Amino acid sequence: MCRILEVSRSGYYAWFRRPLSQRELDTQRLDLEIKAVYQAHRSRPGSPKIAFELQERGIKVSRNRVARRMRRMGLRACTRRRFRVTTNSGHKYPVADNLLQRNFTSDRPNRVWVSDITYVWTHQGWLYLTVFIDLFSRSVVGWSISASLGHEMVVKALKRAVGRRQPPEGLIVHSDRGVQYACRGFTEMLDHHGFVQSMSRKGDCWDNAVAESFFKTIKTELIYQNTFFSRDQAKREIFEYIESYYNGIRRHSTLGYKTPIQFERLKYVA
Repeated sequence: MCRILEVSRSGYYAWFRRPLSQRELDTQRLDLEIKAVYQAHRSRPGSPKIAFELQERGIKVSRNRVARRMRRMGLRACTRRRFRVTTNSGHKYPVADNLLQRNFTSDRPNRVWVSDITYVWTHQGWLYLTVFIDLFSRSVVGWSISASLGHEMVVKALKRAVGRRQPPEGLIVHSDRGVQYACRGFTEMLDHHGFVQSMSRKGDCWDNAVAESFFKTIKTELIYQNTFFSRDQAKREIFEYIESYYNGIRRHSTLGYKTPIQFERLKYVA
């Protein structure tokens, strides 16, 4: 090898025995820290979130350097697939006005919740996931999984959210125009609690962008990365993702790279 590269044997051994420079040692330590964060988040995050987490640990590093090191190590964030619209708005129930008008901000918790439904495939058949998200912190405040697409799963998710958060009357609950949200079983529950219903315009997914974004995230980071051999397995994985990872560990760029739980603790004014 020395002959081919035209390097002297003594020069090679001098290089081989030379101790690593401080820069090289720092780079090795940084690589270990990056891998630790990447693996702790199950290979989900990209360089911005990893850089922010390292900075919070007291490690001075830029996003660009983290991105370069990740490329060298072959570490990549999860990639998204094309999102499919699954709303069935072909019904005769009344629809509510769009009160949000794409204003996805709230200055306090439990003032505006958004909700949506998505499909999850398992080897035992489809599951349907309903979520309710608080716009204040992007926290998933209530959710349910069902093997059927009836309105009962939406009611169940809302009951869980109400039991957890105890929201006041006047809470705005925004969704698409799907039959599960327009039917009497759901609207009667809203009326019982004094909540105000809001619905997206027909066929406009951007009117419910926060809920759509959550589903893109959970599919990218969990559902598309796993094969669910049973419905029970899917339920366990989704429970862990929402309750432990998404609400408590995953950093959200909209929240200044805080988790939903952190953001509420830091920002909420009683």
